[in-house]
Amino acid sequence: MMRSHVNWIVFWLAAVAASVALGAAEPVVPHEQLDRGLVARNVADGKVYLGWRLLRSDPADVAFDVFRRVGDAEPVKLNAEPVRKTTDFVDATPPKDGECRYFVRTVGGGGSGDGGSGEACEPVVVRPGEPPSDFLSIKLDGDHTFQKIGIADLDGDGRFDYVIKQPNANVDPYVNYWQRSPSTFKLEAYRHDGKLLWRYDLGWSIEQGIWYSPYVVYDLDGDGKAEVAVKTGEGDPRDADGRVQSGPEYLTILDGQTGKAITRVDWPSREDFGGGERGYNYASRNQLGVAYLDGKVPSLIVARGTYGLMKAEAYRLRDGRLERQWQWNNAKLPRAYQGQGAHWMHSADVDADGRQEVLLGSVVLDDDGTALWTTGLGHPDHFYVGDLDPGRPGLEVYYGIESARKENCMSMVDARTGKILWGHQEPTKHIHSSGLVADLDAEHPGAECYSGERDFKDKRWLRDCRGNVLSTEDLGGLAPRAAYWDADPQRELVHGSRIWKYKGPDLPTKPEGELVAVADVLGDWREELITSVPGELRIYTTTIPAADRRVTLVQDPIYRLDVVHAAMGYAQIPTPSYDVATGK
Repeated sequence: MMRSHVNWIVFWLAAVAASVALGAAEPVVPHEQLDRGLVARNVADGKVYLGWRLLRSDPADVAFDVFRRVGDAEPVKLNAEPVRKTTDFVDATPPKDGECRYFVRTVGGGGSGDGGSGEACEPVVVRPGEPPSDFLSIKLDGDHTFQKIGIADLDGDGRFDYVIKQPNANVDPYVNYWQRSPSTFKLEAYRHDGKLLWRYDLGWSIEQGIWYSPYVVYDLDGDGKAEVAVKTGEGDPRDADGRVQSGPEYLTILDGQTGKAITRVDWPSREDFGGGERGYNYASRNQLGVAYLDGKVPSLIVARGTYGLMKAEAYRLRDGRLERQWQWNNAKLPRAYQGQGAHWMHSADVDADGRQEVLLGSVVLDDDGTALWTTGLGHPDHFYVGDLDPGRPGLEVYYGIESARKENCMSMVDARTGKILWGHQEPTKHIHSSGLVADLDAEHPGAECYSGERDFKDKRWLRDCRGNVLSTEDLGGLAPRAAYWDADPQRELVHGSRIWKYKGPDLPTKPEGELVAVADVLGDWREELITSVPGELRIYTTTIPAADRRVTLVQDPIYRLDVVHAAMGYAQIPTPSYDVATGK
């Protein structure tokens, strides 16, 4: 234990020194205005658990008072002293029946504990005496499931709303996987309280697969209300076999409250991807993302192509119109820039200049749309960016490269330069699916990195942030998830209906349905699990009392945009820009 503590001190000092040496510019900060995200759930023994957000704008000494109101009676303050250590609270003595309204109020300047005159949040309703429940339910307008979810505030009230893409079906453009779409995708917007706002049918011009139908939900024009950006077409341009290889394609902006189209521009064209099944496969890979290219205002990143030709364009939404900022493609670039795309997009300020870059895979674009660097390793099936190694300066990127190579198919690189820091020094055949990067083990500083071979079930590798192999056990297939769930700063593993600690026991929550997203959308800084059950959207939230408090993760720039991008790519868990265990 003493050695581990000394190692942490060394890493902290190194990180601080590196930060000073880098001379980092003012960091990117997402501009969303959020409320407290208060959540209250009945738990065992008749108690009620409450959790709420700590915001980036809160004073360092902010504290909270917790109130309960029963019926029409006056609110009663429940805490004897202001709540400072955490942003959660357990009401141990709620009434046995009736309806309770809970709210929290800020206490500034250290707090007097008398209820003060601080800001109060919107109340939440709980009916004590009902069975314990660790999830919130939004009933869908039908018995369908959903494939993706966009998370943003659609109406400007500071609370997250949800835009789902349904049904949960997927057609892959690759010739051996492709099949005719049985129906069309629909986007559905639900308020946080479950009210259906609108439905938008993407129609037969958009095939029923992830790569044909990217969308993101975010406040793009700064009015406090999120828009929906989505790839659209017109009419029914399907060929006789069901493929869509012709017809107009657009980047369309929908009003988040009504689903009505605001504006549109042409999507990057199908031209130059070649013909036949190969060209169709390559041209059908589309992505959407958001990046703060100037460090202050969000831009849309529109991308086409993964395995050969790659195109990208940046747009800004102003006064109801899309203005193009730049275009990029790799057609005339060296071989090392060809076919470097991924199944995901990240936005991060990799060079600490206060402006975000766009990570398309093994190639990174600078904020002005020029190529910054490439590893030349090829197409990654998964990659994660963040402060994965807190003992060295800046950010890192971990790659799981799909195509066979003699070395480095699992590797970590410096996010500023693309320089390989360490890599797997053996041949691999097909590193597959989304892998996992998360701090799972408190004995090892930084994030652990997990990848595996598609064709060999005995080939799995879990490494520490310095590349040392910690384990070759299977952690739940090739795409386990993880979430901050209990009271410590390590994530817990999630697979199927299990949540468990690495090297430890299962936790009580057993989520039902298909896991669609992991994100900090409610309560304190810990994460929620969003699952799809027929006819229902479920949000599982922890009711384990916290040990400390932290600013909500969705106000971290890399984490927030990872959550945004989860609506369009193969699922990966979001990664903060800092090391949660140390706060550095």
